[in-house]
Amino acid sequence: MARLRAAQKEMTRRLLLSTALELFGTRGYARTTVDDIARAAGTTRVTFYAYFPSRTDLMKALCGELAELTAEDTEALVGVVRDGGRDAIGAWLGAAAEGWPRIRPYVLAAEEAAAVDGEVRELVEGRFDGLVADIQAALDRAGRFDPGSRRMRGFLALTQLDRLARHWMRHGWQSEPDTALGLLTESWVHLLGRPAEPVPPTE
Repeated sequence: MARLRAAQKEMTRRLLLSTALELFGTRGYARTTVDDIARAAGTTRVTFYAYFPSRTDLMKALCGELAELTAEDTEALVGVVRDGGRDAIGAWLGAAAEGWPRIRPYVLAAEEAAAVDGEVRELVEGRFDGLVADIQAALDRAGRFDPGSRRMRGFLALTQLDRLARHWMRHGWQSEPDTALGLLTESWVHLLGRPAEPVPPTE
């Protein structure tokens, strides 16, 4: 019986999260209220507050889901930066772009929430800063570039990726995907990568 109740509670929690995510996408975060979410989920605001103290806390939970969805890519990024090769960087960026459709509703909801909610903004910015720190640590271990430039290199690289991803999520590709990702790869190689191996002279 206890396991059944726990499963039912998790189903209700998941329903509230998925309903909120859908409403944030259609109505926007700022215009979606707790009552809207509860009504669309077929429950009440009392039930909502039994799971989430506020709309902010629900959005934080969605940010947590986003972190879980991208955890594998984030972990791989450290190894890619340490490697520093063009092929590894290009492959990682291509794989990241393939995952954009899956994370699109989370990213757009978090972006809108961060614009009006200081707690969500702090969470989003903290996650970005954490990724920058991961890249800096990878460059430290690889021993590439002046130590004083490594954090800024990570910041610039991630800012480019983040801006391209958000632009795609709102407008789609406005150039050939291979062109956009190729240019981004070249920029990342310049910012983070190791020098290309010299081509031996031909006889």
